[in-house]
Amino acid sequence: MAAPPRSFSRRMTRNPTMIDPGSEVVDSELVPSSLASIAPILRVANEVENDNPRVAYLCRFHAFEKAHHMDPKSSGRGVRQFKTYLLHRLEKEEEETQPQLSNSDPKEIQKYYQSFYEKNIRDGQFTKKPEEMAKIYQIASVLYDVLKTVVPASKIDPQTQSYAKDVEEKKEQHEHYNILPLYAVAVKPPIMELPEVKAALRALRDVQNLPILRPLDEGHRSVNDILEWLSSVFGFQKGNVANQREHLILLLANIDIRTKGFENYEQLDNNTVHLLMDKIFKNYRSWCAYLHHPVNIMYPQGSDRKQLELLYIGLYLLIWGEASNIRFMPECICYIFHKMSDEINGILFSNVQPVSGGAYQTTMRGEESFLQNVVTPIYEVLLKEVRRHNNGKASHSAWRNYDDLNEYFWTDKCFKLGWPMDIKSAFFVHSEEKRPDAAVNGRDQIISGKKKPKTNFVEVRTFLHLYRSFDRMWVFFILSLQAMVIIAWNHNGSLAVIFEEEVFKHILSIFITLALLNFLQATLDIILSFNAWGSLKWTQIFRYILKFFVAAFWAALLSITYARSFQNPTGIIKFFSTIGGNWRDQSLFSFCVVIYLIPNFLAVLLFVLPPLRRSMERSNWRIISLLMWWAQPKLFVGRGMHEDMVSLFKYTLFWITLLISKLAFSYYVEILPLVAPTKVIMKVKVSNYEWHEFFPKGTRNIGVVIVIWTPVVMVYFMDTQIWYSIFATIVGGINGAFSHLGEVRTLGMLRSRFESVHSAFRQRLLPYSKEMVRKEHMDDPMGKKNSAKFAQVWNEFIFSMRMEDLVSNREKDLLLVPYSSTTTVSVVQWPPFLLASKIPIALDMANNFKRKDDAELFRKITADDYMRSAVIECYETLGEVLYGFLEDEEEKMIIRQICREVDVSIQQRKFLSEFRMSGLPLLNNKLEKFLELLLKDYDDEESYRSTVINILQDIMEIITQDVMNNGHEILEKSHQIDTHNEHDKKQKFERINIHLAKNPTWREKVVRLHLLLTVKESAINVPMNLDARRRITFFANSLYMKMPNAPTVRAMLSFSVLTPYFKEDVLYSEKKLNLENEDGITTLFYLQKIYPDEWNNFEERMEDPKFNKDRIESIRQWVSYRAQTLSRTVRGMMYYKDALRLQCFLDYAEDDAIFGGYQTMDMNKDHKNLMDRAQALADLKFTYVVSCQVYGAQKKSSDLEDQNSAANILNLMLTYPSLRVAYIDEREETHDGKKVYYSVLVKGGEKLDEEIYRIKLPGSPTDIGEGKPENQNHAIIFTRGEALQAIDMNQDNYFEEAFKMRNVLEEFHKTHHGQRTPTILGLREHIFTGSVSSLAWFMSNQETSFVTIGQRVLADPLRVRFHYGHPDIFDRIFHITRGGISKASKKVNLSEDIFSGYNSILRGGYITHHEYIQVGKGRDVGMNQISLFEAKVAGGNGEQTLSRDVYRLGRRFDFYRMLSFYFTTVGFYFSSNRAYCLCISIWAPIFGFKWAGKENNR
Repeated sequence: MAAPPRSFSRRMTRNPTMIDPGSEVVDSELVPSSLASIAPILRVANEVENDNPRVAYLCRFHAFEKAHHMDPKSSGRGVRQFKTYLLHRLEKEEEETQPQLSNSDPKEIQKYYQSFYEKNIRDGQFTKKPEEMAKIYQIASVLYDVLKTVVPASKIDPQTQSYAKDVEEKKEQHEHYNILPLYAVAVKPPIMELPEVKAALRALRDVQNLPILRPLDEGHRSVNDILEWLSSVFGFQKGNVANQREHLILLLANIDIRTKGFENYEQLDNNTVHLLMDKIFKNYRSWCAYLHHPVNIMYPQGSDRKQLELLYIGLYLLIWGEASNIRFMPECICYIFHKMSDEINGILFSNVQPVSGGAYQTTMRGEESFLQNVVTPIYEVLLKEVRRHNNGKASHSAWRNYDDLNEYFWTDKCFKLGWPMDIKSAFFVHSEEKRPDAAVNGRDQIISGKKKPKTNFVEVRTFLHLYRSFDRMWVFFILSLQAMVIIAWNHNGSLAVIFEEEVFKHILSIFITLALLNFLQATLDIILSFNAWGSLKWTQIFRYILKFFVAAFWAALLSITYARSFQNPTGIIKFFSTIGGNWRDQSLFSFCVVIYLIPNFLAVLLFVLPPLRRSMERSNWRIISLLMWWAQPKLFVGRGMHEDMVSLFKYTLFWITLLISKLAFSYYVEILPLVAPTKVIMKVKVSNYEWHEFFPKGTRNIGVVIVIWTPVVMVYFMDTQIWYSIFATIVGGINGAFSHLGEVRTLGMLRSRFESVHSAFRQRLLPYSKEMVRKEHMDDPMGKKNSAKFAQVWNEFIFSMRMEDLVSNREKDLLLVPYSSTTTVSVVQWPPFLLASKIPIALDMANNFKRKDDAELFRKITADDYMRSAVIECYETLGEVLYGFLEDEEEKMIIRQICREVDVSIQQRKFLSEFRMSGLPLLNNKLEKFLELLLKDYDDEESYRSTVINILQDIMEIITQDVMNNGHEILEKSHQIDTHNEHDKKQKFERINIHLAKNPTWREKVVRLHLLLTVKESAINVPMNLDARRRITFFANSLYMKMPNAPTVRAMLSFSVLTPYFKEDVLYSEKKLNLENEDGITTLFYLQKIYPDEWNNFEERMEDPKFNKDRIESIRQWVSYRAQTLSRTVRGMMYYKDALRLQCFLDYAEDDAIFGGYQTMDMNKDHKNLMDRAQALADLKFTYVVSCQVYGAQKKSSDLEDQNSAANILNLMLTYPSLRVAYIDEREETHDGKKVYYSVLVKGGEKLDEEIYRIKLPGSPTDIGEGKPENQNHAIIFTRGEALQAIDMNQDNYFEEAFKMRNVLEEFHKTHHGQRTPTILGLREHIFTGSVSSLAWFMSNQETSFVTIGQRVLADPLRVRFHYGHPDIFDRIFHITRGGISKASKKVNLSEDIFSGYNSILRGGYITHHEYIQVGKGRDVGMNQISLFEAKVAGGNGEQTLSRDVYRLGRRFDFYRMLSFYFTTVGFYFSSNRAYCLCISIWAPIFGFKWAGKENNR
């Protein structure tokens, strides 16, 4: 084939910024977005290049031609540069490459294609793994496309055509998969052999009763499962269908195995589908009941109920999976499902439309039909509203956010949209218009006509929201202040004056204040909600107006009747007393007060009967709604949030005690002492002011009184926050003590309790039941198997810390616990750090013991259990080592005889008389040298053997001559047994098995024996690293805390972890490590200084020949793992996978495997099935998705940092095969330049990433809401399981904590007080950045106090813990059907995390907090970072104050829970603000008076 036409190449312009052809960057990853379809061709070219460079050239040429055809003018972004680069490379390869298999390109590529097919597909399809076959079929498809452009159609070989047809028919069965290779033919992964997966897949493929639809074209393939049938009906995207197919299968499989057990089975349990159905559609059913519409879920008699349930579940998941930004609008999704399920019912049952009477369509729809006709119109409404936001310059009341549009579907109005939705309906018609000159100016200049009203609530930027949302609290404090001032003002403040008639009459004036405050509340309701009146029902508007007039009426009535009750009124009281006649009657005012308080009495009654209040609020009966109409408007959320009686009693007692303390302090310390001075000041007459008189017409020095009382009043309203802090600390400390927190705080406490750690581990972290314990006791009375299981986990924990460089090799050896079943040691083998110095001390005791009484010496040794164990283990292991080391039977007999002498002497109490203790120190020294020699590597075997023999002979000589009194007799007896060989008498202990040192089990014994003999007192403090100590002690302490029993891995809840990432550091580059700051300090140098022990451990690890990694790369990782990087987070989260594999091993391994050791499993082929099963179950239960929003853009970026970030993310995928990366792919259409957006999921392939799912979006998702929640939302569809842990990219995890995950997930099954199961599980955090700087230390302590004692009290007893950021675990099904794990409206949801907690509570959720597990968390370490973080949090709280969520929680919580809510959220920041104002109110008058004095002196 000729080179590219010169006429064509001349039209291309050389660009100096084009890609360097010699660059190592893979060209397939740099394809411009508008040419994305040629990327697979270039990937294939790179794959086949080593095999056949000419075919690779032809592939690139085909890619070039296709690119030129797609964009002939090179108008797309980056197209000209890329085409220039590709042309340059083609010109070079045209000259360098020649056909290898034939003399022409057409024959060359045909022969290569046939060879490739025969080698990889025909011969390899039954031996290769599914991921290999997916890649092979992809290559074969591309090769045939290239072949068709090179070879004329008439000259394509029939065999080639046959091969191509086979590839075309089967390629959809061999696509890259996520977890389940559903179409694997030959080598099926173990996960596809699990009965629960098979049963779920079989149920999903049951399409027998579904009607056959008319295909759009002749080539349309048949329907294989329920989801494909739904897709053909509604036009869902292929990627969405594939994604939700796997999602649904995994959900069904995980639920099914818990309901059935572990036996093999074939059919999916009906109860499994029913359970999932109830959970997914609970919100939908509630929505229908709220709107008084019947649910569109039908089970006609005689129908297949399980198939119908799967149909409805699949439909909902497909809607949710393609809904994009609409996922933040759960009731909108309910509406869409309602209408689409109605259409399904019509197709399946009636086939007649209820309105028009026509037949439902039965023709298949196009792939993007649902996206274009349903999702895109709603997305465009969102986009238009966001434009009104004007990048934050417009007020919140000027545009409708996610909540406003979602709450449109809380009314019957939504059904006016019809189905298919009427684009001309009010919901879609927008009032904005663009100026004609907008396109010319390049700006979207918007003229806003009559804007659409807000829905139910208006976010107005005013502090008055604090009063409106928490009016009951302000009323209580204001009335209390008024009453205390009245009491203090009369008769020196004695509380007894309350019962005096005149004082009591004054106290009753608080009801007038109450009426006025209620009038203020009614006024604010009208003013602040006015912009939403256009969306309200007339009944709600009437309620606002009626409450306003009723409040005004009561304020006037109580004022008049109270004034008439005075005999000789003066001032304003005289004015009110003249209204309405001359009668004076005290009883009328009292009667009015009683009537006025009747609603309050009813509220108190409902408060003490929360079940009644809960039932009334949740009821959808119209009569109940009418009765509740005055108390609160009917809303879909916020109904029945009242707690059970136990919780109510606890937080009520907390607040009553706190308020009594606060009011008593305020009365006796703040108010009462100020009354007397105030009276004196008011009596003083001042005629001449030296500075300025602020109140010239005021009397009684009112200005001075205001100045004095202002700070006191501010303190009065602020000090509740201080009292809360005090009480929360006390209650939190008590809670922590009862939870067994802090029982193991130091290594000394750990050593004292280590004997019971093993049994605590058995009860907490292994599947546990009385039946299992009884069976284990019968099968293994000594408990060796359970001890070995504990040792496996403990040792993996220690190994993980060694790989993290927290402990050295020596410390690792001191911390490990042996578990081999081949040992003959008769005592428990404790880790060597517990036995430190026990042998040297015992030797000194024996050497210095002068008496001949064995019992006294043994009593001293056995008084210390660890010393007793160390002595017995050392003795028995030494005999075992020597016996195994010797090859001569006669010499082995000598060892047996020596041991027998020792045993007999101990039994007969003659040990001290038959053995000399003075020889033990010399024996100990020789043994140390002998063991050190055995552990050394050697080059010269003969020299090494000679040295070992010499030391061994010295040891035996010391034992028989210096230690034993009758040692010579043993040697003589051995000589008498075999006297025929004179040579043997002279050469004792020379026949040794020197190669035994390479046996791992034997070497482990030698290492341990050497440690027992050599470790000194300092080893008690092992490990030295503070973080390692913290982790060990916390892990041990958690074993004594209350936690759910661990299920088996197969029966545990499945879960995912989701981490949003934008452009933060992934892995530090070498340049960044060595970049000096203004002080000349590099990052590497600084970390070496603050982590010196860890750096030394790293250097020691790098010297290990087994660790074969590039040093520079290892240093980059070492630094990155001590910073807040994505690589640290990914490494930590992937410990979940490691822990699950180990747990599977412990659950299903036989005794020989348990005692053989988990570390040796990969090397043992006999246990391959066990490890495959462990891997399969780990994949079934755990998924990790990192949402790298701009990963696609980073791959194509010309910026070096972006390219490095993309490369580092790719390396993470290659390092951790289970890691998945989701990103938003932005592509540019070549024909019109329009941008198209996709949600894409990729995984690591052989060298590059492999695309799994691609789902087209209606537009850019991040244009609508806040960045982080939108990033989470686009990726959440790729998560799996029933639980979802939200993790930030500045977090870390630990292996030992990952082991407790299955325990934590069991919390979702626990009912609290017989009512609800949790929807969010709060977890404890450890702040790992405390050692970086003094500021970081302060932030670490501050954050630690909040994530431990603070959240502990919020959860119990106050019941107001929300979601304060990661690492909380969500009930995934609950939240994806209720708006997701965060909220995303711009600005309003600035603190997006806490709103998911608000949303969960408002929708009937239950949030708990658990401290037996912890996750690492990084915090800001510099002054600027801390300042920005605090500003963000404070700004987020300010926005919360305006939000409807805070308003609804504040109004609908009971009084005491509302107090907890206020003082732990927005109230904290408002109190802090008042503290600043207090300082100003105190110091301003002082400086003013001081300045006035100076002026006067002048």
